[in-house]
Amino acid sequence: MKSLFDDVSVACSKLITRKYSTSFSLGISFLSKKFHAPVYSIYGFVRLADEIVDSFHGFDKEELLTQFKKDTREAIGRRISLNPVLNAFQEVVHAYNIESELVEKFLHSMTLDLKKQDYTEELYREYILGSAEVVGLMCLRIFTEKDDQLYKELRPSAMKLGSAFQKVNFLRDLRADFEKLGRSYFPDVDLNNFSGRDKLRIEAEIEEEFKDALTGIKKLPPGARCGVYLAYVYYRKLFNKIKGVPAETVMKERIRISNGRKFGLMINSVLRHRFNIL
Repeated sequence: MKSLFDDVSVACSKLITRKYSTSFSLGISFLSKKFHAPVYSIYGFVRLADEIVDSFHGFDKEELLTQFKKDTREAIGRRISLNPVLNAFQEVVHAYNIESELVEKFLHSMTLDLKKQDYTEELYREYILGSAEVVGLMCLRIFTEKDDQLYKELRPSAMKLGSAFQKVNFLRDLRADFEKLGRSYFPDVDLNNFSGRDKLRIEAEIEEEFKDALTGIKKLPPGARCGVYLAYVYYRKLFNKIKGVPAETVMKERIRISNGRKFGLMINSVLRHRFNIL
């Protein structure tokens, strides 16, 4: 039965999510149950592409990504794939009318990661659009459940949230991206001489995006609001921790939030959501 294979496909994406991201898994658990499977399916798809360009050293990444892009398009066109992750993803694409443009922009940003880039301001924004903002929009398609008016209203905030998350990730992973992968995403920033001024400028961008994103989170349907708010609070806390250390520390170590602190943030977020004091 196809339905059994579909269940197995979602289970694969769920396993990937839980293995790769405790914080994202936690956020999903506080979404309405009807949103769990589709969001797991989006994360599994995104993570698989990410792993190709970030982790599969010693293999032909360009060939693997080219095949992945081909398989993704075929999965969506045929409405089935023998790759369980792509099978789960194509189901979500069709069920929630996710635009092919969003998928293509994401795949384009993954392609940019195959080679060392000199990121101009334009290319930087293009990369963030494809790697983060469109993922936020895919999730928003799920949360708004074909309410096009609500989707259009919340679209800018969802993009800001995705962008803020991505830029926090850039700061958190600054050393690893630069030393291990040869990547430097921030335009006009020399990571051999990363300065406090550079850091403050980037943080100012993120601060504004978090502010705009929270406005949209408050307007999300109840079934989505708590889980998205929890993810916002986690990243906001991580961002504040990064803000509290000098530029040289960011270049030396990966700033983290302990699992115990994540649990505390979870309790606080749930209470704030319950009493409508976001």
